Amino acid sequence: MLIENRPALDPELAALVTAQQRELLAAAGLAGQRMFEPHDDVAYLIGTVNDRAVACGGWQARDTGVAEITRLYVRPAHRGRGLGRQMIVALEEEALAAGRPVIRLETAAHLRAVIGLYLTSGYARIPSYGDPGNVCFEKQLQLLLQ
Repeated sequence: MLIENRPALDPELAALVTAQQRELLAAAGLAGQRMFEPHDDVAYLIGTVNDRAVACGGWQARDTGVAEITRLYVRPAHRGRGLGRQMIVALEEEALAAGRPVIRLETAAHLRAVIGLYLTSGYARIPSYGDPGNVCFEKQLQLLLQ
C-alpha cells in the first residue's frame, strides 16, 4: 500500500471518510445524521492499492506532546490485510516527527475489531475523554525509542 499525505479537501479523502461515517452511523442506528466535515488542523493520510484509495487516517495536535489519531478507516473489501496497522504506524511516525510522542484516540465501544487492532498495536486503555459511549486509548512512543 502506498501511503501519502492529502489535504483536508481531497476528493478521495472525502469519499473514504464519508464511507466511514455512513458505516459507523448505520451501525449505531443513526443513519441520516450529520456527516464529517474536514478540518485544516488535521494531517490526513491516504492509503492506495493499485491507484485506488482504500484507507485513510489523520492525526491532530492536542496538548503539548500529544496527538490524537482520527478517522482511521479501511474499505471493507480490503480489511484483514494489515492495512489498518500500516496506517497506524504511518500516523504514529508523522506525529512523532512533529514532536508528539504521546498518541491518543477514541472509538466506539461496539467496534470490537478496531479495539483489538489498537490493543495489538500497543495501545493501552485510558479513562474516557470524549463521548461517554466511547473507549479511549493511549500509546507512548518515546518508550519505543529508549
